[in-house]
Parts: sequence; C-alpha cells; structure tokens
Amino acid sequence: MRTPDRDATMTISHHASVASAATGGARSTTPQATRAGLYTPEERQRRDATRWTLVQGILAPVQFLVMAVSIVLVLRYLRTGDGLVAANASIVLKTLLLYTIMVTGAIWEKVVFGQYLFAAAFFWEDVVSMGVIALHTAYLAGLALQWPPRSLMVLALVAYATYAVNAIQFVLKLRAARLQEAQTLRTPAVA
Repeated sequence: MRTPDRDATMTISHHASVASAATGGARSTTPQATRAGLYTPEERQRRDATRWTLVQGILAPVQFLVMAVSIVLVLRYLRTGDGLVAANASIVLKTLLLYTIMVTGAIWEKVVFGQYLFAAAFFWEDVVSMGVIALHTAYLAGLALQWPPRSLMVLALVAYATYAVNAIQFVLKLRAARLQEAQTLRTPAVA
C-alpha cells in the first residue's frame, strides 16, 4: 500500500498504498545531505509530476472502502452464518485491489526514488506491506484449498488488521513529511 503525499484531497489515501507504499535495499542516488524530510527536492518534484501519484491517491481510498464493506460482511458471516459468498467475494476484491496498489505503488516508488521497492524513505512500510500481501495471499490459497470458512474469515480479519497497521504507518510518515515540508517553506533560506 503506497500513497504519496500530495495535497489535502488525498488525505484518506495517505494510509495505504498504503500503501503501498514499504521500502529499503538500494538507496536514492541523491545525497542524504539535501534530504529535507521524506523527499529530497528532486524526489518531491518527481512525486508531483508523475501520474502514479494520482493513481495511488485514487486506489488507496477505494481499497479502504472495499475493506470497510468487507469487514461488515465477514462479521455478519461470523455472527450469523449467512452471506459466505458475499464475504468471500469482498475479500477477493480487496485482495485484487491490494495487488493492484502494490504493483502501481512499486512503479511510483521507482519513478520517485529510483527503485521498485524498499527505498530508504519507505523501508518499514514496505516490509509490513509484504506481510499484508502474504496474509491476503494465504487467504486466497486457503479459499482454493477449501479451508473451513470460519478459519478463512478469521484469517481475513488478521490480514485487515495488519493492513490497518500499515495504513497507520503511511499516514504518520506522510503527515510528518507534510509538516517538515511546511516548516521548510516557512524557514527563510540562509545565504
């Protein structure tokens, strides 16, 4: 779940891309000395210029909305035993959206930071994102292998809880970046 920090209209999207949005490995070619917050000036310019920023800003809240509906359907099934098909369909849709946001987020990360995943700026977010993907993929495997429905629903809830942690990571990171950028703009340059 990757979500770039762009403007206030993408507030919800700052969770995800998630996502997402979890990085490390090779580092940006831009010297760390010029980094003011999450992005260097060059990275910020690339972030603002790429269409993938908008894509992430749209996919993140859509994925969040699908998850919210899915949680209701999963809890309904666990409480009443009704609606298994709807609950499974919602989890599959959420998983497909997660895969989509991860692929497009990796492209976004390549454009902005010069590598597909694990850039220094989003290393831990990407690490947790890999766990989120693993849990969602385990759900799909369990569905294909016909695991007991209640076990699948519990697995989906665990995947969603991990996704929520990942979303919080992104929101906090991008909020801090926005505050640092605002502070940089308010501080007069020293000649």
